[in-house]
Order: sequence, then C-alpha cells, then structure tokens
Amino acid sequence: VQFAESGGGLVQPGGSLRLSCVASESIDDIFVTGWYRQIPGRPREAVARIYSSGRTSYADSAKGRFTISRDDAKNMLYLQMNSLKPDDTAVYYCHEYVGERETGFEDWGHGTQVTVSS
Repeated sequence: VQFAESGGGLVQPGGSLRLSCVASESIDDIFVTGWYRQIPGRPREAVARIYSSGRTSYADSAKGRFTISRDDAKNMLYLQMNSLKPDDTAVYYCHEYVGERETGFEDWGHGTQVTVSS
C-alpha cells in the first residue's frame, strides 16, 4: 500500500493544520495506521496511531493537541493539529504503524512539510 500526504504548509505558532493521507489500496486490513514526522538528520518518529477499532494513541508531544482519525471507506487518514509550536516543524508522513520509530525498511511517500514560524 502506498500513501500520499497533503495539507501541510506554513502556520504561525498557535495555529492549526489538518493533514490528509490517501492510501492506494484499501486500509481495511491494516490493523494500525499512524502519522510520523521527520526532522532533518533524525529518523521518522510516530506522533499518533489509530487502530481499526478506533482506539488512538499519541506521543507525549502530541497529546491534547493532535487528533488522528481514519475513514476506511475512503482509504483516508487524517491528522488535526492544533496549538502548533515551532518544535512541530517537520515533514509528516502516514504509514502502517511500525513502531515508535521507522525501521529503515519502509517505503515512504513524499510526506508533507509543516513549518511553524512567526
């Protein structure tokens, strides 16, 4: 399954963005999907994941500010980001959840750049 992300951009601190991700195939059979982000020079790290049951889990940095959702009927994954901080600046990716950090064996999409700056 390939993923294509969109919705990033430049936003001021305290602002909001909604990221979207479309999968090339059905995600019905993907038990857990997630959003990752990457800062240059560092591996991709998970910020949120959602199970097929709808249960969600967030990295400490995202708790209370980010909301992940998925629409299996549309093969879509979303990340609502509120109260954005400069530290949230990164390239964001969606993918089947593989752990808190990428393993190096995944096939990632292009991602979408999020820049939080005044």
